Amino acid sequence: MGGRKCIRAGMWLALVVALAACATPPPGAQAPASPKPAAIPTAAVAPTERPLASPLPTPEPPPAVITYTYTVVNAYPHDPGAFTQGLVYADGVLYESTGLYGRSSLRRVALETGEVLQQRDLPAEYFGEGLALFDGRLIQLTWQNNTGFVYEAASFELQRTWAYPTEGWGLTHDGTHLIMSDGSATLRFLDPVTFQVQREVLVTDGGRPVVRLNELEYVNGEVFANVWQTDWVARIDPQSGRVLGWIDLGGLLTPEERQGIDVLNGIAYDAQNDRLFVTGKLWPKLFEITLVPKP
Repeated sequence: MGGRKCIRAGMWLALVVALAACATPPPGAQAPASPKPAAIPTAAVAPTERPLASPLPTPEPPPAVITYTYTVVNAYPHDPGAFTQGLVYADGVLYESTGLYGRSSLRRVALETGEVLQQRDLPAEYFGEGLALFDGRLIQLTWQNNTGFVYEAASFELQRTWAYPTEGWGLTHDGTHLIMSDGSATLRFLDPVTFQVQREVLVTDGGRPVVRLNELEYVNGEVFANVWQTDWVARIDPQSGRVLGWIDLGGLLTPEERQGIDVLNGIAYDAQNDRLFVTGKLWPKLFEITLVPKP
């Protein structure tokens, strides 16, 4: 777990009410988190099925917040069978966590070709989620199993598991702490060895909590967070939780390419070369983009 039309500030309350039943609040709107794959079969999904969601139009955030769009630098092949949940770039390759019961996996993927170079499948009872690479270990969340997996990065050998009381959605790190989302407006900062919560921040935009924070990536001192079931990425100050800006990623795929795919999810950053990559669940492409401030 695109942005199209400008919504006046005075319509926020009505918009929240209207979209509540659709379970897709606008950025900054207050709404309770609901079960993540509301439009996605889970336990009943057979390994060969391709569950679909219906992305909703994404309202624009308040105009006081700087908003960005993008330019596509490169488009690379991406496995259209990969239900992307977490994405990491390191040492010239991508590491990817995929979801769905019976289809979840940990992968090493060649960026330029999309070829899966290494794969470890999760047991069928686990729904894979966010992924982080920290100190030679790959750390993978699961959705509702309250269980995280720790692997040796080179071999994918399982080293240990760890437990957490919330759902697991997105995961990244700032060099010191793991940063975890659970579908709410809260980011938790964890000790990377003990996995104990060191602090929490509430993510807000104009004073309103931003819920459904999903895939996370730490980029130049900010936390980038995809808001599930939208084409928006929030740029978050990790100290205050304040949203510094919104990235509108609508239009990456053509209408024809959007047939039979799911929502945007998957952010990776190449810090050495300052490259940003994004993709989605069951998307046939992965994009390298640069950000451009909206006029």
